[in-house]
Amino acid sequence: MQWSLTIGRIAGTAIRIHITFLLFLVWIAASDYASGGLDAAKLSIVFVLLVFACVVAHEFGHILTARSFGIKTPEVTLLPIGGVANMERIPEEPWQELLVAIAGPMVNVVIAGLLIVTGGFAVADLQSIVLENTTLVQSLALINISLVVFNLIPAFPMDGGRVLRALLAMRLGAQRATEIAAKFGQFFAFLFVATGLFLNPMLVLIGMFIYLAAMSELQANSLRWFARDLTVAEGMERSVRSLFESALLSEAVEALLASSQRVFPVINGVGKPVGLLDRDDLVLGLKEKGPDAAVSLVMRKPTVIGRALPLNDAVSGMNRQGLRSQVVVDGGGHLVGMLTLENVAEMMMIHAIRPEWKFLSHEK
Repeated sequence: MQWSLTIGRIAGTAIRIHITFLLFLVWIAASDYASGGLDAAKLSIVFVLLVFACVVAHEFGHILTARSFGIKTPEVTLLPIGGVANMERIPEEPWQELLVAIAGPMVNVVIAGLLIVTGGFAVADLQSIVLENTTLVQSLALINISLVVFNLIPAFPMDGGRVLRALLAMRLGAQRATEIAAKFGQFFAFLFVATGLFLNPMLVLIGMFIYLAAMSELQANSLRWFARDLTVAEGMERSVRSLFESALLSEAVEALLASSQRVFPVINGVGKPVGLLDRDDLVLGLKEKGPDAAVSLVMRKPTVIGRALPLNDAVSGMNRQGLRSQVVVDGGGHLVGMLTLENVAEMMMIHAIRPEWKFLSHEK
């Protein structure tokens, strides 16, 4: 996720903090400092950090359960509204997704139980406790109970929404289940926004996040369904203009102006890709090194994939890595094309209009 910083790793998963989370901490500290002084600001920061430690534990409930099904999670990002675990893929079986989804809230149930025992009060006592008058332990117990209740709201793609999709998928199939769960998510998103306008601005942010995430899941589901039987060879662009590593930036400019292509694979003398040059790199290179500099001085390392790779796997990998394009090679490592998200989106658009259209395989 862009605008985030890695602060460490736990069990092979990078822990990242989004810049908005840091701004949120600064806002909390400044508000409490203005109303209660330095001690109040310190206490608030400690409490927020403890809450987000519980959020990280929640996310690792998902992560470790998913790992038991062979699904890796490269990173988890902390946002002001919670955590986002970036899994390589969703579980293939509905019952697996059900277990992964429920594992996070169950971690909060365990934490809340331990805090209740430590705090020395019964669950019934929580109904009469006002948050401002609780001890730190009691407040954390209340927060974890709230996390359980909130996350189990069937607002896809929150945990409750994923539970709903998993249950629906057992009877209706993954595609239809995702469509229904996403509509539930959009409904709750509008509900959160409408409520937040009158009660709490944070609900507006949560509603917007849920709506955008639900739309993203719908698009990803459409892609998975569309690309389930296709390979990279059937989704790549074949007519790709390349540049030799010895070419000058002035030649790259001519190539840029002569075509609609914005990313150019850079090859060596035997046609194997050694780099990738996009428009931004080219502009920066012209500014810093001049038009007579070699392309090899400003190109970046390419991400190379084979043309027999399933298209679904390739696009999922691009989304995880934040890539817009990948270089496609044959069995000998020679350049045969490029896979771009734009081209895949155009294929999906054509398929939506003409489902019977057959995309040609370019395997030889």
